[in-house]
Amino acid sequence: MDTDNPTGEPILPAVAALFPQRRVVSFSHREDFFVFFSIVAELVEPDFTVLDLGAGRGRISEFGGRHKRWLGTLRGRCARLIGMDVDPVVLENPYLDEAHVIGADGRLPVPDASVDLIYSFVTIEHVDRPEAFAAEVERVLKPGGWFCAWTPNKWGYIAVGARLVPNRLHVKLLRTVAPRDREDVDVFPTRYRMNTVGAIRRLFPRSRFRNFSYTFNADPVYNFGSPLIAGLILFVMALTPPPLRQSLIVLVRKNP
Repeated sequence: MDTDNPTGEPILPAVAALFPQRRVVSFSHREDFFVFFSIVAELVEPDFTVLDLGAGRGRISEFGGRHKRWLGTLRGRCARLIGMDVDPVVLENPYLDEAHVIGADGRLPVPDASVDLIYSFVTIEHVDRPEAFAAEVERVLKPGGWFCAWTPNKWGYIAVGARLVPNRLHVKLLRTVAPRDREDVDVFPTRYRMNTVGAIRRLFPRSRFRNFSYTFNADPVYNFGSPLIAGLILFVMALTPPPLRQSLIVLVRKNP
């Protein structure tokens, strides 16, 4: 089996066996990154001020082939791209127009009603204080502004497995179940305190937001590199009801 597709991205055998298009391009039709950033790309307008919340070192702008890198890099496709993170490494992120470190108080260092769209990829599962987080999102969004996030669903197999393993062992676990998924330095403690559709509805109530959030089953990740295990995960996911699906896409819009 090929080890790389034409984009130069290494191919994991478990993924290529189930999704043959991954031998040609760097994404599948149900990949979480592809689905989420395609939604964000549809919502972003050229005159928007956009906030990448949890921007980190800019790793998402380096994923995969040309199309995935375009999806994950919003700089130049909006008027202003701001990046924020609790990790000072965000100041080294080369894919932003400006960067800020979030302090211990959790306050986002931008004025009230100054951002058109906030997106957050694999971040909100780490939030300790969801009420304070949601309040800051609401404060900085303009009327009609969007908050978009991708995160594991609390009751999906990824989050359930993560909660069964102490945070101190997550780095070792990821080396086994998802080789080459991420660098050790990019693994952070998980909380899963706002990772259900119900929690999002509570934190962003109908009186102030329109909520379009939903759960879905993406690629069978964390499969130990085994096509057999990946196929079994796909089978189990096909039988799961919405509350138990793998992933959560948060789409909420602040009322005008």
